[in-house]
Order: sequence, then structure tokens, then C-alpha cells
Amino acid sequence: MTTTKAAAKTATKTKTQANKSAASAGRLHLKYVRSVICAPVKHKQVVRGLGFTRLNQVVERPDTPAIRGMVAKVPHLVEIVP
Repeated sequence: MTTTKAAAKTATKTKTQANKSAASAGRLHLKYVRSVICAPVKHKQVVRGLGFTRLNQVVERPDTPAIRGMVAKVPHLVEIVP
């Protein structure tokens, strides 16, 4: 019986990990690393549009060309974290 319980636990953990991977597939984790003080207004708007409100904040966004384009406009303010 103990081997059956152990196998069931392993199967449950694997399913949970698979669900997390599927949920985070196609997602970007972005980190706000530098202040927008003295940055052009357009850069401030892009950072705000990505959903940042505080420095060192990490947000999760869908991996779309629009989001990637926004990140490409402010690579010195935002970084993609794994």
C-alpha cells in the first residue's frame, strides 16, 4: 500500500507542476529596475502601460508582440526575468 500512496503523490505533484507550466506558458515576467525620473514622457507612459507602479516590482504579462514592443522601447528601465 505504501508504494501505491507514494505513486499517487508523485502523480499529483507532476499534474500540479504541469498545470503551472501550462498556465505560465506564453507569459512574461517583467521587472521594473530603473526610475522614469528624467525619462521622456513617452517612456513614462510605456512603463505605466505595462502596469508598473513601484521600482523592483515584478508583473506578469502575456507574451504578445505588443508587450514585447513596449519592452523593446524601454529596455533600460525594464528587464525580463525568468
